[in-house]
Amino acid sequence: MEELFQLFYACSEVSTDTRKISENALFIALKGDNFDGNKYAKAAIEKGAKYAIVDDKTVADEKTTFYVKDSLIFLQKLASYHRNSFDIPVIAITGTNGKTTTKELVAAVLIKKYNVLFTKGNLNNHIGVPLTLLQLNKEHDMAIIEMGASKLGDIKELTDIAHPTHGIITNIGHAHIEGFGSPENIIKTKTELYKAIQENKGQLFYNADDDVLKNKLPHSCPTSTYGTTEEADVSGEIIDLSPMLSFKWKSKDYSSPSVNTQIIGKYNFYNMLAAICIGSHFEVDGNEINSALVEYKPSNNRSQLEKTSYNTVILDAYNANPTSVKSALENFAEISSENKMFVLGDMLELGENTNQYHLEAIQLSKGLKLQGMFVGSIFSGLAKENDILAFESTTKAMEFLSTALPKDNLILLKGSRGIGLEKLIEIL
Repeated sequence: MEELFQLFYACSEVSTDTRKISENALFIALKGDNFDGNKYAKAAIEKGAKYAIVDDKTVADEKTTFYVKDSLIFLQKLASYHRNSFDIPVIAITGTNGKTTTKELVAAVLIKKYNVLFTKGNLNNHIGVPLTLLQLNKEHDMAIIEMGASKLGDIKELTDIAHPTHGIITNIGHAHIEGFGSPENIIKTKTELYKAIQENKGQLFYNADDDVLKNKLPHSCPTSTYGTTEEADVSGEIIDLSPMLSFKWKSKDYSSPSVNTQIIGKYNFYNMLAAICIGSHFEVDGNEINSALVEYKPSNNRSQLEKTSYNTVILDAYNANPTSVKSALENFAEISSENKMFVLGDMLELGENTNQYHLEAIQLSKGLKLQGMFVGSIFSGLAKENDILAFESTTKAMEFLSTALPKDNLILLKGSRGIGLEKLIEIL
């Protein structure tokens, strides 16, 4: 297989999509539930790919198109082989909530001093991680690799590919329970990162305020900590949440002025501290760290503040699970605003306790005395017995809002991506 790895070094890049293929690329034919990349290998070569890797013998000619037993395994082994040719820090980031935002913040901070490769978007799975690693070149000083998981063993699989030298788990909550089977399996999977860093004799960063993470730390691993306690290597304090986050922080050799960010949410405070902790470890100047955090503006429906013709909208509709919904509602309750309302969408992939988690969200919103409405079939099924305003779909919610449009409100949109709450921006 190592001979085939050398094909990669004769190519400009790796591609798995003939629609986006470039001249001299190495095309790797992957298969999915509804597609077979082997069928497109010939087209890839015709479009300019130099070589193609397939796992269907009938399309291999062993001149430009080469057969392997499993194309996905080839991709992963190639990425691991390539990564191991670089003696640089590789920082792995995982967690139930906040991993993408934390990755973006860490990258923003480290870019102030280093040439950094980092995961684009949320390409954080068994395909995205190797594709990111294959972009490593001699100009890079370090890499930041986001790692997602939806079932037991996923993080171990990704750490076996990436061989991280540094790692952080942002938090552990309830998400993708359907795939994991239990909350215990979520903890077991996420902390596979800790085991990998220990085996690689690396460095861990962790939230000193989080007892779950603290109790799972391996004893022999060097650590750097962040949190609100004075004992943390980086300690911080929230100054304001109206609605943008402002805070200050200090380390053993730096005390910051107020950091006035363009990001919403108390829950993002720890993501900021994580980026500071990692930046400080890699000796980025404190003022440069602050500059990076102040300049950072969220995107992709994550903690975004959108001003419309009628309202101000907090758009946080990329993902939702019981932990992130609780944080979002509690944060929203703390924001001082004369008129505010929430629109909460269904939380997906929660398994057999789905109704209970949604009921808890309803009860929390009532306990916080928040006004709002709910969207999705799960919330709608609980509407009558809980006396809430709920709609089966975003379309139905839009129809209602067109007849009762709120004005001069601060509006929180929070729900799973599949619910499509971002469509409500059109009318709000």
